[in-house]
Amino acid sequence: MSIKKVMVIGAGQMGSGIAQVCAQAGFDVLLNDMNEVAIDKGLANIEKLLTRAVDKERITAEEKENTLNNLTKSTQLQDAKSCDLVIEAVIENMDVKTKVFQQLDEITPKHAILASNTSSLPITEIAAVTKRPDQVIGMHFMNPVPVMKLVEIIRGLQTSDETYQAIENMTNELRKTPVEVNDFPGFVSNRILMPMINEAIYTVYEGVATPEDVDTVMKLGMNHPMGPLTLADFIGLDTCLYIMEVLYEGFGDSKYRPCPLLRKYVKAGWLGKKSGRGFYEYN
Repeated sequence: MSIKKVMVIGAGQMGSGIAQVCAQAGFDVLLNDMNEVAIDKGLANIEKLLTRAVDKERITAEEKENTLNNLTKSTQLQDAKSCDLVIEAVIENMDVKTKVFQQLDEITPKHAILASNTSSLPITEIAAVTKRPDQVIGMHFMNPVPVMKLVEIIRGLQTSDETYQAIENMTNELRKTPVEVNDFPGFVSNRILMPMINEAIYTVYEGVATPEDVDTVMKLGMNHPMGPLTLADFIGLDTCLYIMEVLYEGFGDSKYRPCPLLRKYVKAGWLGKKSGRGFYEYN
């Protein structure tokens, strides 16, 4: 099938990033959020990033204008009635996501593909609340979306080959690299990344080393561009905890048990960069 018009639901950092790369690739994009202030903030951030790209001569001023012209604000899910693809990028909560997918199933045309940007939740379970589970798929973009090249494409139990191929083709049009992944907790990226972050937190919790020294070891010793605790702060410690809980519940294996220090920081409201304090302080 041909994808021309896309709705992205959620105008936060991930949603606005997804909307930007879709618009840059020439798709007609609706950026949807119930909060109009969030949409305005998301669009302002997109314009800021595009302006920076023009200044650095990565894109032309004309490409910037074309991208902005491809973006439209939407505060109603009903606007999805004319879309070929909807990409959901709301809060990482199964109840919220399934409610959105139930509504989209009623609103969107029968040919439309429904995709989730979930970083860990099962696509099969999300698809089960719709009457088109063969047209439900995961598109897990990496953060920050305009920079990172990877998209994990997650096939649910009933995702059709046609749906997968359409999304793989689109991902290539976005100049991203698609990787096919089956529907297991945490997929590939977070199944590997989150236990590493959790182990780094245990290293601090057990007094082996300070956060700074743990990050230095991983950067200078393992050639990681960013230490795992800095990365955890960037992702959000609440998100890290949620994904660890999904892994722990999904596999029933003690190696995925979230570190008590991670739970403690989240309960204290130390969520990382977004709250101003995590393993490091941010002004």
